[in-house]
Amino acid sequence: MNKQYKIPKWFVTCLLAYLAVSCERDFLDKQPLLSISTETFWTSKEDVETALTGVYSRLQEDFLGYQRIYFEGLSDNIWVGSGSNFNQPNLYQMTIGGLTPALTGALQNMYNTPYSVISGCNYFLDNLDKAKEYLEEKELDIYKAEVRFIRALAYFDLVRLFGGVVVYRNFVKTIDDAKIAKSPEADVYAFIEEDLNFAISKLPDTRYIGHAVKGSAQGILGRVLLTQEKWAAAADTLKKIIDGGKFSLSNSYSDLFLTAGQNVRNGHPEIMFSTRYLAPDNIHSDMNGMDVEIGLYLLMQAYDDLADSYQMTDGLPADESPLFDGTDSITRYANRDPRLDMTLRLPGEVWTNPSTGDTVVDDEVLYTGFVMEKYLDLSRAPFERSATSAQSDQDLVHLRYADVLLMYAEARNEATGPDATVYAALDEVRGRTGVDMPPMDQARYDAKESLRELIRNERRVELALEGHRYFDLKRWKIAREKLNGMELPGGATMVFRDENYYLPFPQEEIDRNPKLLQNDGY
Repeated sequence: MNKQYKIPKWFVTCLLAYLAVSCERDFLDKQPLLSISTETFWTSKEDVETALTGVYSRLQEDFLGYQRIYFEGLSDNIWVGSGSNFNQPNLYQMTIGGLTPALTGALQNMYNTPYSVISGCNYFLDNLDKAKEYLEEKELDIYKAEVRFIRALAYFDLVRLFGGVVVYRNFVKTIDDAKIAKSPEADVYAFIEEDLNFAISKLPDTRYIGHAVKGSAQGILGRVLLTQEKWAAAADTLKKIIDGGKFSLSNSYSDLFLTAGQNVRNGHPEIMFSTRYLAPDNIHSDMNGMDVEIGLYLLMQAYDDLADSYQMTDGLPADESPLFDGTDSITRYANRDPRLDMTLRLPGEVWTNPSTGDTVVDDEVLYTGFVMEKYLDLSRAPFERSATSAQSDQDLVHLRYADVLLMYAEARNEATGPDATVYAALDEVRGRTGVDMPPMDQARYDAKESLRELIRNERRVELALEGHRYFDLKRWKIAREKLNGMELPGGATMVFRDENYYLPFPQEEIDRNPKLLQNDGY
């Protein structure tokens, strides 16, 4: 091996990934082991369970874990601050014209971490048959299906971020094996669909209880097909979930994002797949975590454009509703869709420490007017790097039933136009317990075009701050229209050029793999 050749971060990580795992099927319960003898591994069902735990644990890293919410900082929903983001450095620079192959931090993580996951998946799949004498055939298939599902998740992030990428179907054993050309975007999607269809055929048809199930794979496949504008196929796939009856909407919108309301062990009605955490051993970060980063450092501050997108409680836009009163910033956001107040701390709203009565948020460092409330556990106040607020362990939800309903409505509308099933799916999301927005005005939204805009706005408000908006803007091909020239706090403006629909490959990866050609425009 050429000693001057630096091994990629993801390659080193994956070699160790299967070693840093727990002895239990549920990796949330115990501290990872520090070492495993590879010579005696794959000789029991327990070894397989341990290796599977290692695969799932990779989802806790960077944008596949709780930091996925930082994708919102690339959209018109959230300002991530002009200072240094200690989790994802240079994320802000990516929004103001500093997106180059030489950029470090967030860009590198968007590329390296999915490959770390993929390599861990490939290692598992390449070695699983060594243990087949200890497993029933059905068990073997389920293990393969779970891991292929996770591999599909990682490749789906890569293809949406970078377009065509290098596809590794097997574990990379040598540096030279890693030096291959990227596959066309269509081929990457075909590989993702292949993995997901296998997962659908083998995973149990039950509610989600911490491991991927059939509905998890169907939902992500629906999202994959939607992204490719395969409208009819996406609608058919998503309708199978709806008709299957395994999932439903939670009675509490806000509880979906707090530990106390995320009990998937007993089969959560709405959560269909998530990256899981459990204090005290599997928390977001040894130093901070979601509550500290959102509640103390205010790293996620929402634009008023997001707040203004919520309808009034009569189902009308603010500029058409008699309920709207724009006298000041407080009345402006009164009588709004209840999801607004469960997503953002509104002007005039005061959060206090239940023990001392002290104000929690320092408004002097609030630049946009809005603090993120979704995913913030106010019971952990005061937010500081203490034993309480630094124990953040909210699961990051990748897929939930409300998204399935919204994706179905979009796919069906684009495929055939408005019909009763589209209106029913939208009404179900808007009318959930605790939200209770009025049914759709079908006369107002009786054409594909008008309903399209309503569906897009409904996705924005229902899924706000969950990491979807950036990808939605890109697949709708309106990212430049919505983002380029947008004014940011401090006088800067957002920059989004046509070439930015795909990110540049990090220069270090181009240098390491001479067969990897840079994306156009960089």
